[in-house]
Amino acid sequence: MLPWIELATAAAPQGDTLRLFRRGDEYSIRLGGGNELMNSRLGGSEEALATLALDRIATKGAPRVLIGGLGMGFTLRAMQAVAPHDAQLIVSEIVPDLVDWATAHMSAVFGTCLADPRVEIRTGDVGDEIRNASGAFDAILLDVDNGPDGLTRTDNDALYSNTGLRAARRALSVGGVLSIWSAAPDAAFTKRLSRCGFAVQEQLVRAGRTRRGPRHTIWTAVRDGP
Repeated sequence: MLPWIELATAAAPQGDTLRLFRRGDEYSIRLGGGNELMNSRLGGSEEALATLALDRIATKGAPRVLIGGLGMGFTLRAMQAVAPHDAQLIVSEIVPDLVDWATAHMSAVFGTCLADPRVEIRTGDVGDEIRNASGAFDAILLDVDNGPDGLTRTDNDALYSNTGLRAARRALSVGGVLSIWSAAPDAAFTKRLSRCGFAVQEQLVRAGRTRRGPRHTIWTAVRDGP
């Protein structure tokens, strides 16, 4: 078996180290000593994050979408494949090095997707993007951590709190959707979404594209009413 080769490292916001590895045509991003955050062969659930959200806003013209977290670009590329030509796809990534890795080390994974005129990359905290917006987005897609049970940044907990969810609701247009990826189900979080004014659907999706791999959770939460 081919060995893993470390290609690059980056500082995560709270001082941890992100490490990029390659083995043949497979890539892995890991936290610290080896906890794998993402793998280029397991992007099925991240892709579902995009397709399930767009299904909910299919009737909206020129949709404006905020994607929290670039990662390996699974969610972005899935959104590009189904979004109309006049969509605006804004990606907020807090670690600038991950944007550099996309072209410097993972061009085989990303291809030319970042050159799409519909795409805008913003380096910064997606929480700030949400808090500073009012009715600005038709969809907000969050894949910034392990989900409500944060792993890489305790600050991400604010995204999933009552205050954070209400801010996300304000940032959405009426009928807009908040779509959230999680490594595991969370019944209490489903109830919290409902309390914060969303019509919620929770789905289990395979990590692999061939119905293999672990099951991940996707919440699609629609903003109803004013």
